[in-house]
Amino acid sequence: MRFHALRFAVLALALGTTSAVAQTFDTRATAAYVFDQTTGTVLLAKNEDAPLPPASMSKLMTIYMAFEAIADGRLVVDELLPVSSEAAAYTGSSMFLDTTDRVSVEDLLRGVIVLSGNDASAVLAEALSPDGTEGGFARMMTDRARQLGMMNSTFTNSNGWPAAGHRMSMEDLGILADRIITDYPTYYPLFAETEFAFDGRVPSNSRNRNPLLTLGIGADGLKTGHTQEAGYGLVGSAKQGDRRIIFVITGLDTQAARAEESERLVNWSFRQFAQKDVARAGTRIAEADVWMGDAPIVGLTVAEDVSLLVPILNQGSVDAEVVYTGPIEAPIEAGQPLAELVISLDGLPEKRLPLVAETDVARGGFSTRLRTAALVLWQKYGPGADEVPEEA
Repeated sequence: MRFHALRFAVLALALGTTSAVAQTFDTRATAAYVFDQTTGTVLLAKNEDAPLPPASMSKLMTIYMAFEAIADGRLVVDELLPVSSEAAAYTGSSMFLDTTDRVSVEDLLRGVIVLSGNDASAVLAEALSPDGTEGGFARMMTDRARQLGMMNSTFTNSNGWPAAGHRMSMEDLGILADRIITDYPTYYPLFAETEFAFDGRVPSNSRNRNPLLTLGIGADGLKTGHTQEAGYGLVGSAKQGDRRIIFVITGLDTQAARAEESERLVNWSFRQFAQKDVARAGTRIAEADVWMGDAPIVGLTVAEDVSLLVPILNQGSVDAEVVYTGPIEAPIEAGQPLAELVISLDGLPEKRLPLVAETDVARGGFSTRLRTAALVLWQKYGPGADEVPEEA
């Protein structure tokens, strides 16, 4: 006779963290997304998955794909690229390139990042496009965005110039910023540069438009954006101590409102939340029942040290539920994923952490199988059972 495993929740775990509701941030932005990169915690989400006009913030996709091309050898940083008449025709934010120029990839990257050059972005796009056109590159951008999990992004150009169907969500921009910071740490310092005076052209245009870079609050990127349709927006990041946050806002009415809202978001993210160590790798958190093993239980632990971001007020404790399908059939190997630790904090998304076996549990011998069989018979036919055996 076989005993069938059932799914159920077991144990409750006090973690000694904070159970307070985080003070909410009432943003004036039409859409916003704030993400604590260090702990993987979403702190704020407002219309985060709505496809909206991203303006120049979509240049981050062109930059990311240029970084990829440098990494795999399709572009070289000192390579000189020609400027087409189509690229030179862009107005608005610009490097003021013309068709007589041949510009290094490094200068073009700075031209996009620091100066928000629509022309520089188009030059890079044409160099990487399969057909040499910006439209061809825009189709590549959309395909690559899907591969990165950016499901609400569609591109029609390389620079965010207003166009029907050119859209990104704030969450997608947050995903993209996270990938740039994580995948290309060597190039990321370019985003903190406050000035780039390319070839001495138009000195008044040499300043980075990011309003946070000089405030001393740890801000070091990434990209502003503005069109009449989109309003004023910013994809930003800041690091204080061991924590880094990424935030995206759009739809502000003025440059001043964008600067003020961005600074408020950074201060709120760092001052209203604290990072807490809640579990050490190898420390037993709970136990799971074992079926047909040489031990009746197995300890559950986290594979790596776990830190969580929690509100700073009203220190207390929070119940965390351990969930698994059991009893778990032996043999079991140390480190084998067996369960989940589900933690809920008011005002923050649910956190699910894998729990693994603390030790090996071998399959039991003859005596174990005999005891298990006797237990099953007792559970089915013992006192209080609904069934009565016809034969002993």
